[in-house]
Amino acid sequence: MAERLVTFEQDGLIGIVTLRRPEKFNALDIPMLRALEAALDQAELAEGVRVVLVAGEGKGFCAGGDVEAWAAMSAADFQVQWVRYGHRVFDRLARLRQPTIAVLSGHALGGGLELAAACDFRVAETQVKLGFPETSIGVVPGWSGTQRAVRRFGAQAVRRMAIGGEVLLASEALALGIVDRVVETGKALDEARAKAQKIAERGPLATEAAKLMIAIAEGEEGAAATEALASGFIALTGDLKAGVGAFKAKRKPAFSRS
Repeated sequence: MAERLVTFEQDGLIGIVTLRRPEKFNALDIPMLRALEAALDQAELAEGVRVVLVAGEGKGFCAGGDVEAWAAMSAADFQVQWVRYGHRVFDRLARLRQPTIAVLSGHALGGGLELAAACDFRVAETQVKLGFPETSIGVVPGWSGTQRAVRRFGAQAVRRMAIGGEVLLASEALALGIVDRVVETGKALDEARAKAQKIAERGPLATEAAKLMIAIAEGEEGAAATEALASGFIALTGDLKAGVGAFKAKRKPAFSRS
């Protein structure tokens, strides 16, 4: 059953990761996080997938972390099994090689907004509400709601939600740059697909490189991204072929800087 909690499917150049716990408004627990991590691995490895959509089944995009899943945890387990593991999964999404689009056809609250923030773009339907309500039950955003969200949306917008308790309508979120497009109810998936198709028609390697460079500038990525870009460049050179050929032949390489 766990593998059905989050699914991955490919439609041509577009991959779709779908949260499938509609009876809980796609609230996240540990099995959901594991299934999400596995689906993201599938998406990154899927041949030909150039853009990935992240959607939620039913009326909610994601209601955040399932309170029942963590409320009984010890402080140590809450820190490691819940917060740190959730961070790892969300970082996996943020660092996916393909551009990503969150399809907000339902509310994105708490961890749900943190999940959307880990995507490159967000398309929201007009009825959608967004916010960080954690302090109302005595906790704080734990899956990058005070870190990645601040970098991407600005500190004041996050203050309004996390400290002020404001729940924003999609139109307000658009004005603050939290979402990129607002559409009529029932149209988010179509709009996201159209946007994904336009991105998919661009140079795939250049698009992935641009995403990495922006992530470095934003502080989302660092050493690994820099080395990945440099290694990708080197892999295309004659020097690499000369070096590997010489290694196999057990002779000194003759580099030509080509």
